[in-house]
Amino acid sequence: MAQQSLYDQRGVSASKSEVHDAIQHLDKGIFPNAFCKVLPDIAGADPGFCNIMHADTAGTKTSLAYLYWRETGDLSVWKGIAQDAIVMNLDDMACVGCCDNIILSSTIGRNKHLISGEVISALIQATTDIIDNLGKYGIGIHLAGGETADVGDIVRTVDVGYTAFARMKRSEIIECRIRPGDVIVGLASFGQATYEAEYNGGMGSNGLTSARHDIFQKVYAGKYPESFDPNTSADVVYTGSRRLTDPVDVAGKQITAGKLALSPTRSYLPILKPLIAEHREKLHGLIHCTGGGQSKVVKFLHGARAVKNNLFDPPPLFSMIREESGAEWKEMYQVFNMGHRMEVYLAEKDAHLVLDMAGKMGVEARIVGHVEAAEQASVVVSGPFGEFSFF
Repeated sequence: MAQQSLYDQRGVSASKSEVHDAIQHLDKGIFPNAFCKVLPDIAGADPGFCNIMHADTAGTKTSLAYLYWRETGDLSVWKGIAQDAIVMNLDDMACVGCCDNIILSSTIGRNKHLISGEVISALIQATTDIIDNLGKYGIGIHLAGGETADVGDIVRTVDVGYTAFARMKRSEIIECRIRPGDVIVGLASFGQATYEAEYNGGMGSNGLTSARHDIFQKVYAGKYPESFDPNTSADVVYTGSRRLTDPVDVAGKQITAGKLALSPTRSYLPILKPLIAEHREKLHGLIHCTGGGQSKVVKFLHGARAVKNNLFDPPPLFSMIREESGAEWKEMYQVFNMGHRMEVYLAEKDAHLVLDMAGKMGVEARIVGHVEAAEQASVVVSGPFGEFSFF
């Protein structure tokens, strides 16, 4: 069975082509080539300002957290889920230069029969803790409250999302103006940053449907049928060899397979805020490699090709996913970040600015590639596993 067929049968899409087709005619905002939509200053009606509103969720990563919690009783995994959903908003907004004075509101939908009040409490407390931690780095986030709804008729376990809003000067917006001659600096998604409490496997919040079913054993299908869509063929449900609590050796430490896959989505804000404040004009583009993985940037290239020929070696988590799934390498690079989840495009002479800032925060960074002129926008991933092109 082809790997693409597996993705389709599990109800997921690496390219989100149907979503992109559905929204292609929508207004793109006042900065059409910005990483996320920028609106006029609706509230203040000041032509010198603009508004940014963003919404995202932790996706099906909540299903894996549910499995781990039910198996172990470990509530700490829910803090990671809150971080996943928050970072998917904040780091997208950072890509247009927004790193401060952000209003955040949560939307949690649960099946009350399965998700206890202590889980909701853990999620709400985690939100406050994450905001407080980011505040130590000068990132001001204001919690507006939110909605917690009991919607068991439509949510099998729990759905965790946030909406973020900010108002900022138009002159401070970073619009993607990636050009031939730029280099690409990748910021690692794995390791342990100075602002993280433990090793991060680099998972992010994309590709969890496939990762969860590819890694873990069929036994979980019988124990927790609520953790997957009943319309999914049994042949592609929990097809891996591992148990959630199986130890995995990472950098000389033992981490359970479940916790490794549940590593919270790393925020790059402690790096990006000072970088943007000091060197905004030198940044030609910031790309958050979420949906679409290493092909994400293709939508922001015009008359250019991004050549990524010096990527990080895949960290242990992604090696484990591929070993369990047998996925083609091209699919791995399109579904997962494979080692770095934030890219900075700028002149080669300025690359050291990013490398130095990341180093101060304990995040590995390197020049992973370059940009060259091309008639058709594309991304080329080249390395020991082959050469793959994305259009």
